[in-house]
Amino acid sequence: MFSSRTRWDRTANRLASVAEARRAAGAQVVDLTQSNPTTAGIPYAQDLLSALSDPEALRYEPSPFGLRAAREAVAADYRRRGVDVPPDHVVLTASSSEAYGFLFKLLCDPGDVVLVPRPSYPLFEYLAGLESVAVAHYPVRYDGGWHLDLPALAEAVTPRTRAIVLVNPNNPTGSYLKREEAAQVRRIAARSNLALVSDEVFADYGLRADPRRLGCMAADGPALVFCLGGISKSCGLPQLKVGWIAASGPAPARDEALGRLEVVADTYLSVATPVQRALPGILARLPELQAPIAARVAGNLELLRARTAPPSPVTLLEPEGGWYATLRVPATVTEEALVTRLLEEDDVLVHPGYFFDFPHEAYLVASLLPPPALFARGIDRMLARML
Repeated sequence: MFSSRTRWDRTANRLASVAEARRAAGAQVVDLTQSNPTTAGIPYAQDLLSALSDPEALRYEPSPFGLRAAREAVAADYRRRGVDVPPDHVVLTASSSEAYGFLFKLLCDPGDVVLVPRPSYPLFEYLAGLESVAVAHYPVRYDGGWHLDLPALAEAVTPRTRAIVLVNPNNPTGSYLKREEAAQVRRIAARSNLALVSDEVFADYGLRADPRRLGCMAADGPALVFCLGGISKSCGLPQLKVGWIAASGPAPARDEALGRLEVVADTYLSVATPVQRALPGILARLPELQAPIAARVAGNLELLRARTAPPSPVTLLEPEGGWYATLRVPATVTEEALVTRLLEEDDVLVHPGYFFDFPHEAYLVASLLPPPALFARGIDRMLARML
């Protein structure tokens, strides 16, 4: 009766079961997986959502790509980042997940393949699977700094490959795409007639200056490129549910893609009118929205650097951006045993590396968003476990 696309193993994993049991027992779990800024003590102005009450939102004016004023605001935000993206090349979506769904529909037939980075966020398999698309991986490596394994990426391309997904900066490694890497990836894509999908939702959260960094892939170069953004991360407002796709690349392919995306988007019309009306005002307040998040992340990262300095047995794999930190820990037990013990005996919840598909053990991934006192408590308990 049911589609094979939804034949998932829905059994709660060991870590989730233990977390539920500890909380049911009244334990005060320090959650180092917290990634929702609206529940992390980040301050927001009380008038921020007043724009949602605009009386103009009572009139429904369906537009496949979204209201013109909202798309102009997105185009202006790209100009802030030093990139020219015309409003007519912007498609509003309800989320970056929906944006991936639109693009996989656009680019892939059932059984086609998209290449995604490893390690990275585990949602890709679900998003691709729901479109009957397969996922293959290319490696992101660390040797004192993060970089794409470009020969491995080129070798991973097959006749069924349709797109290369880039996450810039990557989640959870925090690694930005470098300019030379971007140039080579464009050449790989153009040579094999592939599209590039560049997920840039964390792009504004750089943790240090780096002239090698490429903050946005949008360009009229040799490859078709779709850049993804949204206010869930850029403004710390995941509850408002609006993201976007910005298309660029060779004009014939770009225009054909936009023509087809118009039909896809018109089929769903998923972005609510009130948030479209509010979007220009929200993006205009982006500096005030980002500042407390950036300060929280920077402060927690500084504490983590100090706590993991030699002779600590734990190594911080230095992030370049985003909200997460990757820690290499002694492989004395499996990651699953370690994170379970941390939760059962120390009341600390942290992600194991295998959650993000690290190729080998042992790694932990911690969010940098929790309130500083809680973050310090959780990190101290975690490091004490390693001694």
